Amino acid sequence: MDDSKPAIDPKPEPVVLTKKQKIIKEIKSLTVIVIVVFAFRSTFFEPFKIPTGSMIPTLMIGDFILVKKFTYGFKLPFSDMFTDPVYITKPTQPKHGDIVVFKFPKDESFNYIKRLIGVPGDTVEIRNKIVYINDKPIDIVEIPGKPFMDDMDDQYKNSNLKFYKLKTGEHEHVIQLDEDRFQTGEMEKRVIPEGKYFVMGDNRDGSYDSRFWGYVPFENIKGTAILVWFSLSLPFGENTFKFRPWRIGTILK
Repeated sequence: MDDSKPAIDPKPEPVVLTKKQKIIKEIKSLTVIVIVVFAFRSTFFEPFKIPTGSMIPTLMIGDFILVKKFTYGFKLPFSDMFTDPVYITKPTQPKHGDIVVFKFPKDESFNYIKRLIGVPGDTVEIRNKIVYINDKPIDIVEIPGKPFMDDMDDQYKNSNLKFYKLKTGEHEHVIQLDEDRFQTGEMEKRVIPEGKYFVMGDNRDGSYDSRFWGYVPFENIKGTAILVWFSLSLPFGENTFKFRPWRIGTILK
């Protein structure tokens, strides 16, 4: 009978990495993290900051928003960086009233945000600042403006603004009109071409939009704005310092 104890394997020697190997390992880990983060931003959600007042009163200067990138279908990550996006799922059509972020057709290095007013096949016309879709007016109801003016940047404080509630598609929202500006009050009837979309800012008299430069191709649309997650305007140019913690968590309609 052999009563000898079984041999115990010695503990493996720890692997000691050289300084160069450690650096390479860190770089690989960081690269994977960066790729995952940017793939997530490209396909699911992406943050943006609002630099101008074209979407007041829905969005204020300095609002930080979250954009849902898969509203109209899931895109292959990074596919829209240099060419038209490649959709993994069948894309769906944007709807009236959606707040869309898109690559500006005249210079795709810039991102714009506007509200979608007309879809392919629609006729759009503006008479006396009332928008007509397929010959039907979008009815507006005037509402008190003090809550919006309290949030407003100083550059708008002396403007003769009025605020109106309306419904565009399924979206109930508010627009503002400057009673002293008339050049944006009229637009002849247009038919929206296939694959194109007509957009306007909720700050109707202070928005550079489809009335001036034309339509947004579907492939330029990045997604829809869904949430304000922070709001801070810094004093640069005409902007004044504004911190609006009460806007944090605002759901966009």
